[in-house]
Amino acid sequence: MKRLREHPILVLLIVNIAVGLMTFRNYGLSWDEPLFYDYARALGYAYSPAEWFSGDFNLENAYGASGTDHANRGPAYILLARLPVGLLDSLGMDNAAAWHLVNFLTFQLGVYLLYRLAQRWMSKPAALASAALFAWQPLLWGHSFINPKDPPFLVFFLGAVCFGFEMVDGITHANPKGLHDDSLKGAAKKPLGSLLPAAFFLGIATSIRVLGPLAGLLVGIYALSQIKKDTLLSFTKHLAVYAALAILAAFIAWPYLWTNPLQKFIEVFGFMSDNPTQLKVLFNGTIYLADELPRRYLPVLLAFTLTEPIWPLFTVGLFLGMLKSNSRQRVLLSLVLAWLIIPAAYVILRQPPMYDGFRHFLFMLPPLFVFAGFALEKIFILTKHRWVSIALTAALLTPGIYNAIQLHPYEYAYYNSFAGGTSGAFRTYETEFWLTCYREAVLNFNQTAPQGAQLFVRREPYIAEYYTSPNIIIRDYRTELNQIKPGDFVLVNTRTNEDRKTFKDAPVLLSVKRGDADFCLIRQIP
Repeated sequence: MKRLREHPILVLLIVNIAVGLMTFRNYGLSWDEPLFYDYARALGYAYSPAEWFSGDFNLENAYGASGTDHANRGPAYILLARLPVGLLDSLGMDNAAAWHLVNFLTFQLGVYLLYRLAQRWMSKPAALASAALFAWQPLLWGHSFINPKDPPFLVFFLGAVCFGFEMVDGITHANPKGLHDDSLKGAAKKPLGSLLPAAFFLGIATSIRVLGPLAGLLVGIYALSQIKKDTLLSFTKHLAVYAALAILAAFIAWPYLWTNPLQKFIEVFGFMSDNPTQLKVLFNGTIYLADELPRRYLPVLLAFTLTEPIWPLFTVGLFLGMLKSNSRQRVLLSLVLAWLIIPAAYVILRQPPMYDGFRHFLFMLPPLFVFAGFALEKIFILTKHRWVSIALTAALLTPGIYNAIQLHPYEYAYYNSFAGGTSGAFRTYETEFWLTCYREAVLNFNQTAPQGAQLFVRREPYIAEYYTSPNIIIRDYRTELNQIKPGDFVLVNTRTNEDRKTFKDAPVLLSVKRGDADFCLIRQIP
């Protein structure tokens, strides 16, 4: 109990993990997962000495069946995660469920890191409440299971910033005034204790996404702001080691770079900056191409997909945080704010192709919750009574918890009351765009389908096939449309209102929905 009182974040993590262990099997495979996990299985080839010296080593074999699509996507996270996933597989766990559990546990590391970062400026209760708000956002909770790309990048980017700031504090051999976290005092005496994790997290973040170096830039600016004559040599040595180790980690974890590191990194950076795609996106009731979305796309989704208290808490917390800070803290908080503003400004001004909500930019969200913590701390001070503070915190958490329960296991399809909830957002914005509803639809269909039933799947039939019983034949709607006959079945999703274009007059056999929002339907051809 003493340990829990000293480290209250453990309570939150225990609760989260307990809930996750009870529910992780409920999540269906998402559109992007199967081929990405095939990439993970193939990666072992690149790290096999037996293959190196076999005489016919070919790095292309390390990219899996979707090499043309995934080779230039940094695999650092799936390289790390494939080991625990393999262990769970060996114990008999379903592979999709194993990945979902490991993805979720990785996100819990991010919850801890947010708490650790927030604690630099505020009390443990405020940092804990901030971390709980972060962890219990339906958007993030849902993505944490089914998305092996964006939440892991968020986690490692967050770790790179958190440990990077601690590393700089350690190099200066001074504990910044006003810090609440005693662990930072130790970091000041042992700079290597933060340098190694800072470099590791930065390297892994860079290997996951080419935007990873932004974390290193934020850390570098903080370091420059703290350099003095008597610390110049120490800073130079430590930062050189930090940069070298981060580059080494990124290189080791990204086989695609091995043949020509600099040229291929620049190539990937250019490719990902343009992010070419022909995907269509439903936004504000209109279907756009991903590269033709209006500038308001990101601001609108940021307003509608986070719970109602977040933006008011952030706004008040931003003012309070800057007001109460000394000059050193203000530098740090300005860098945290830049972490939010730089990606947002890039999206709004540069207008790169966007799709699947703003999942590629989930990593920009932690600053919202750090600044919200300042508002929470002020609330705790003003209320004075512990139980009143707990009740107010519970009230602020309730929208996220309630809606997560209502939407489960489609929490990532959440829209707040400003958009009319997920029911109100349906047909206006994308909801369950990653087709995880196929699991529920197919499992229900398995119970009633006649022997030899043909199920034509409008998009990504491999997801449905994963859950189909042997008596059902899965067909690809797009390539085998001319073979559909009366009595066959069609599985269609509502992404970009595809259900309105696919046998829309055929009777619906079953649907997967939450509230008034349909996610996918199975129709029988009359």
